[in-house]
Amino acid sequence: MQEHEDAGEEEVLSEGTYEEAVSTGRLHGTLAHRLAVDILRGVYKPGDILPYQLDSSEALNISRTPYREALKILSAKGFVESRPKRGTRVCDRTQWNLLDPEVMGWMFETTPTDDFIDGLFELRLINEPAAAELAAERRTAEELDRMRHAMEVMRVETLATETGRLADIDFHKTLLVATKNEVLISLNSSIAAAIAWSTRLKSSDPKDARNSWQDHYRVFEAIEAGNGRAARWSMESLVRFALEDTRRSQKRRETPSNKG
Repeated sequence: MQEHEDAGEEEVLSEGTYEEAVSTGRLHGTLAHRLAVDILRGVYKPGDILPYQLDSSEALNISRTPYREALKILSAKGFVESRPKRGTRVCDRTQWNLLDPEVMGWMFETTPTDDFIDGLFELRLINEPAAAELAAERRTAEELDRMRHAMEVMRVETLATETGRLADIDFHKTLLVATKNEVLISLNSSIAAAIAWSTRLKSSDPKDARNSWQDHYRVFEAIEAGNGRAARWSMESLVRFALEDTRRSQKRRETPSNKG
């Protein structure tokens, strides 16, 4: 990255979590995660030049090489850009790849803004109702069986469990595959990440445990019947209900407890 860095200078890693990360080759990912969360929290703002080395890395005796690799990860996701003799600068938010599943995870690890959550659900409202309509017209018997199985797991386990949440993601993934539209299918990982993190946020508070199984069932029922219009309407309703649940959960997280 920076020309004045001594690429050959290597230091010994201290014991503990970081040593374990190095042993599995994930230290650069750990550092990228740390830097990304700092950027999302405003520790480093767009336009800021990042330090040549993560401040705490010197105290932990971490080699510079993983730090440079971490910057490469963030650069690939649009978070930073490096220029000779100018250092590594934090990019404007408009350049961040917010649909990257890992970036989405970082967003929800902090406190996502209302605008981000609204934008995420607007994306779903643009894509998923249309996908449901296409799925009703093009789904195969195998895809129906897979969605039916996911529905049964969701009914038994509920979205309060990891198993239920995984079944929810599988339901939505299978629905996209059933469209036979490769462009829509390419959104699978992003849509799945959006569903996973928003559902995890809702499930963190028992008060928000509204059972959305019936919402999903209406979508499935319409797709099974080959009724595209009903599938579109049912999916739009499902996403709007999910947005309301997520907003409610977000407000509860931001409101201090009145107990005591």
